[in-house]
Amino acid sequence: MKRGRILAFFLITIAVGIIIGLRTDNVTGNIPRGLDLQGGFEVLYDVKPVNDDDKIDREALVSTVRALENRANVLGVSEPNIQIEGERIRVQLAGVKDQNKAREILSTEARLTFRDVNDKEYLKGSDLVQGAAKQTFDPNSNQPVVSVKLKDKDKFADTTEKILSMAPENQLVIWLDYQPGDKYKEEAGKEAPKFLSAPNVDQVLDTTDVIISGQFTIKEAQELAELLNAGSLPVQLDETYSTSVGAKFGEEALQTTVLAGIIGVAVIFIFMVVYYRFPGVIAIITLSAYIFLILQLFDWMNGVLTLPGIAALILGVGMAVDANIITYERIKEELKLGKSVRSAFKSGNRRSFVTILDANLTTMLAGAVLFFFGTSAIKGFATMLLVSIAASFITAVFLSRILLSLLVESRWLDKKKSWFGVKKSQMLEIYQTDKHTDAPTRFDKVDFLKHRNKFFAFSGITVAAGLIILIIFKLNLGIDFTSGTRVQIDAGKPVTAEQIEADLEAIDMEADEIVLAGANNESAVARFAGVLNKEEIAKLKDQFNGKYNSEPGVSTVSPEVGQELARNALYGVLIASLGIVIYVAIRYEWRMGISAIAALLYDAFFIIAFFSLTRLEVDLTFIAAILTIVGYSINDTIVTFDRIRELQRKTKVKTADDLDVIVNKSLQQTFTRSVNTVLTVVITTVALLIFGSESIRNFSIALLVGLISGAYSSIFIAAQLWLILKKKEFAKKKEDQTKEMHTNQHPEV
Repeated sequence: MKRGRILAFFLITIAVGIIIGLRTDNVTGNIPRGLDLQGGFEVLYDVKPVNDDDKIDREALVSTVRALENRANVLGVSEPNIQIEGERIRVQLAGVKDQNKAREILSTEARLTFRDVNDKEYLKGSDLVQGAAKQTFDPNSNQPVVSVKLKDKDKFADTTEKILSMAPENQLVIWLDYQPGDKYKEEAGKEAPKFLSAPNVDQVLDTTDVIISGQFTIKEAQELAELLNAGSLPVQLDETYSTSVGAKFGEEALQTTVLAGIIGVAVIFIFMVVYYRFPGVIAIITLSAYIFLILQLFDWMNGVLTLPGIAALILGVGMAVDANIITYERIKEELKLGKSVRSAFKSGNRRSFVTILDANLTTMLAGAVLFFFGTSAIKGFATMLLVSIAASFITAVFLSRILLSLLVESRWLDKKKSWFGVKKSQMLEIYQTDKHTDAPTRFDKVDFLKHRNKFFAFSGITVAAGLIILIIFKLNLGIDFTSGTRVQIDAGKPVTAEQIEADLEAIDMEADEIVLAGANNESAVARFAGVLNKEEIAKLKDQFNGKYNSEPGVSTVSPEVGQELARNALYGVLIASLGIVIYVAIRYEWRMGISAIAALLYDAFFIIAFFSLTRLEVDLTFIAAILTIVGYSINDTIVTFDRIRELQRKTKVKTADDLDVIVNKSLQQTFTRSVNTVLTVVITTVALLIFGSESIRNFSIALLVGLISGAYSSIFIAAQLWLILKKKEFAKKKEDQTKEMHTNQHPEV
């Protein structure tokens, strides 16, 4: 039996290793990368009717999506992501080579019209045979042309007869996307007129075959033919939000962030082995399985991997190890009480399970709110966060316990208590303990309540200072909330703001602000107060791509979308906070819910005040960081509250001082766990901050500040505030009991 369990342990470990080794490359290769990792762009269109009497209904939106998908195929994008959002349509094209051309083809309505010189319409796109357009060559000039086929030759004959009668102004003017106000006579004299061509009509043409000639290259003629075959849009599309990432920038972001992840995970592995010894080795096996399982789940879900998604995966490793830490610390406590390895393992697992469940559910609540209110990139982060929590529960709770239980039940570890990181001097003899005995900790002499008023004063001072800072400096809001245009320029060499300014002047553009970034000022961010149109964006991309051989990332947000994003961000934080408080109040008690919300609000406010003071830009990833902290900070608070509740059940509270003892003991016993659980996430966050992509730098800073604040608030705000509220309840009960006794002893006559 002993050998069988040990053999089963090694067989499971080897099987996990083989599966990971054989499948990882295949799985990672299958997961499509988002536009921020391979380049591409995303645009959100407001759908407007072409004519005043047209109606935007579901059918019109679906028809528009089909037309856009056809156009994406023209661009060679195999997996476009096109979604209907109310009366808006979001288009994501990852990996598209020529973003300027893609933007032009997507938004072109492709309404072909045949008009006379006075701009009167005779034929339109609906008169064409769908799918019959093709690129060919003019037999006389051998120039590229586009041939189209008409449905009704009589209608074309009638049109050419009327045009012929207008001689010498007998030109048949062919327009693509004619706009009210366009005039042939104004455009005819221009070098690049808006119309496609204006051939003379010298005879009545009784045919369905029409040639569209112009100064086309072969590629331009092919694109026009494909665009006509894709069909005209049944609506008008107005850009309200867009973001684009150059392929080079996306590849660099992927490499740096993956490197950050490898370094962060490696440090966590070392920490777990050094601090928890043999269980730390088990944690390495389960964490490796956890990372693989996340990627496999993402593959099965057909999820798109984004930069925030990778950040969530890396953070997830730090969070996943929390379940191991909570369990291993519990086992160590039981071993210190003199219990056998087998007994300590069973007791530690049983007592830690509910704590882990509560902690994961609260973080999942924050992730769900992020997914519901977030935009595409934030949804990617939220999806990965939710998948990470599910995967961590499967691996850290179940796989870890299965592996460790095989060795524990084999009795192989019976004489190896030191393998769990417990020194002999820390262990009590079993006869020295009973059900009221608590395991000794290195913080038994620390009085966490002694300076409670000082910490409350410090918290109050930081809040007051934060309010003053916010009033004076306000927040440095990014375009996500203020609207405008943001241009990320990757020069690949040190540049100055004056150089970027000169580059913009060369194309008659002026930025409202230019901020240098990167370790050696090798990149810059230019901000424009207005929303640049697609022609201006095309000029920008051509200018910087030609000069620095790297396509700039351009993001535009309209005022309407900016207000909507700000409103959704506020709703998200409030709903997540409220949901967590309700959950804690139901699972524990309402005083703990109130204390938890006070700690969470402090953490969120502290991050906001820090960003105000440091003038760091606040964007959507900042909101993701706050919601992550809201979900994660409660984890540490729950660990403390869970221990308070456990000690309450063991202790008969007779005086208010007994409550002091319970809270102080709870903090002493959970302090190591609190530090270690925060430390593992801090490790991954610091790795992201130092080695990760520049585009998630502020996100990493917000997380780091929030983690430190969360550890502080759990210990010195949440637990201590609960103690004050509980003491008031206790005093009221005592007062009521005294009144009742007095009434019983001296009844009214």
